[in-house]
This record gives sequence, structure tokens and C-alpha cells, in this order.
Amino acid sequence: MKKKYQLAQINIAKMIGVNIEDPIMQEFVENLDKVNQLAEESPGFVWRLKDDSNHAANFNPYEDERVIINLSVWEDVESLEQYTYKTFHVDFLRRRKEWFQKFGKAYYAMWWIEAGSIPSIEDAVNRLEQLQKEGASQNVFDFKQRFPMP
Repeated sequence: MKKKYQLAQINIAKMIGVNIEDPIMQEFVENLDKVNQLAEESPGFVWRLKDDSNHAANFNPYEDERVIINLSVWEDVESLEQYTYKTFHVDFLRRRKEWFQKFGKAYYAMWWIEAGSIPSIEDAVNRLEQLQKEGASQNVFDFKQRFPMP
């Protein structure tokens, strides 16, 4: 029997502000719930990392309160791409520099996981680091250099 896979993705950002409560982050924070709800209602969405406040801003794998992460699972690359670039989410991507500074060569990474599994934050951070250091491979990739489902 052939295993089914889904797409895991992490994206990170280092805030210009001192933390998520900084006034420079206000507009971004005010729209977090709307952007997250859009993701959850998008075709192909499976899961996203969140805490009791309904977002992932309180997770701190980099031990730097200026760095926020987003970790999610999608049915396929196309579903994630549709959400990322063809919904109002893209407006926030275009305005990224208003809230965030550059963070390494890559700020997002994607990889295939077995359907029904949930990626760990540690694995996600390691995959992003691998993409930054080694570039795209079957193990971790981006929209520019994609690898098919195993």
C-alpha cells in the first residue's frame, strides 16, 4: 500500500519591534486572527501550530521574543501556494518589511510528512536551517525549487 503524504511548512520572521506588543506590530497583530482563519478555511488546509490564544506567536524556539514562527500542514504545495499568493494573505507578504527584518537566506521551508502526522517545532527549525545552509533538496525545499510528493 502506498503511503500518503502531506506538506509541512514553517515560516519565521524577526520583528522590527522589541516584541509582539510593540506598537509597530499593531496592524500585523490586529490581522493575525483574520489571516489564520483564512488559512483554516482554505482548501487543502490540514493543521497549524497554535496555543490557547489561537496563534503561534508565543512559541519561541529561537529563544528570541522578536522571532515568531508559523508551522502548518497542507494537503499539497498547490493548496499552500493558493493561500499564500492568491488571497489577501499576499498583502501582508508584500508589506513584510513594515514589520519584519531579514532573517537568513530563507524564511520559509517545506517538506513532505506522512499524512496524519504533525511536525515538531524542532524538526521544522532544523529543516529551515538545512535549507538556509544547503539549498533545496527532496528533504526540504521552497516554492522556487519544489520536489514532488514521495
